[in-house]
Amino acid sequence: MSIPSTPIHLMTTIYRRIFPYTNKELAYWQNRAEQIPNQELRQQALDSIEAKTFHCEGGSIYSLLSQQNWQEAIRFIVAYQTISDYLDNLCDRSTSLDPDDFRCLHQSMLDALNPGADLKEYYAYREEKDDGNYLHDLVQTCQATLSKIGQYEIIKPYTQELAALYCDLQVHKHVTFEERVPRLRTWFDEHAEKWNDLSWYEFSACSGSTLGIFCLVSYAFSDHLTEELTRNVYNSYFPYMQGLHILLDYYIDQQEDLDEGDLNFCSYYEHENHMKDRFVYFIDQTKLHINDLPHASFHHMVQKGLVGMYLADRKVQSIQGANYMVKDLLKESGLKAKFFYLNTKLYHKLKPGLA
Repeated sequence: MSIPSTPIHLMTTIYRRIFPYTNKELAYWQNRAEQIPNQELRQQALDSIEAKTFHCEGGSIYSLLSQQNWQEAIRFIVAYQTISDYLDNLCDRSTSLDPDDFRCLHQSMLDALNPGADLKEYYAYREEKDDGNYLHDLVQTCQATLSKIGQYEIIKPYTQELAALYCDLQVHKHVTFEERVPRLRTWFDEHAEKWNDLSWYEFSACSGSTLGIFCLVSYAFSDHLTEELTRNVYNSYFPYMQGLHILLDYYIDQQEDLDEGDLNFCSYYEHENHMKDRFVYFIDQTKLHINDLPHASFHHMVQKGLVGMYLADRKVQSIQGANYMVKDLLKESGLKAKFFYLNTKLYHKLKPGLA
């Protein structure tokens, strides 16, 4: 499969091949989730798949970089993102506020990136334990898929580092409400010298994305992987592409997070214009950094696609001042972003009939 370089080629390939295969993989995990014995774990697993399908669909776009191995890449991406979404639900929606519990659960995301690593008792700190090996099966699927990559050791240190940042974030942001911001600020202090153009809440957002991991794994399945490419992908995706991704995600979830009492990093901007200016900064920095990558046109389309697809989400309609935000960010991102925006709007309208 060739790597698309135009929006029409990209969207045609996504709708005809990538999304159908992604949803096939998701259907498998949904079926597995339905068999989880514990009611609470079963409900959180099913809810995470139902509410966050678009996370897997978006991540699966990177499988195009794997060319002939795109199905293997999707198998990994869906399983890994399903772990992420499931654990996010367990931490967000459960009664536990124990950082040891969150750390233990998220050890699964590190183990999933380490073929041959022993499986752990990831539910050790919580009452609900019997998931019918659901989480173990997800981890082992990731391990088995990565073990097919002959050059995996090249990207392993980088995927592990990105996953470690992700796991740190999930621990700090889910503890008791009073502890969250102090813990996140202290954590950022350890990295502030290197990322002095970011605030603590922006650094947190940058750590909350799995896109860098998906990009690295997809390239590892291709014939393009080198040490230099691996470093360039890491530097291009962290922090700016990942930060743009998660800030947009938090932007559309503002009302939902307010209702649920969840931490939302967009709430820490001084005002609407401050947030918009910083979003533009992330867009501009992302454009600059991905110029160093092969298939730069693909990565630019992903960046524009992030802007277009998130801003086209139905939840944006309920956000005060969203019309101006959408207009200005689409203008900053260019015509291709507007193409993805309109395309996504149409996809949402037609999707029930396509299922």
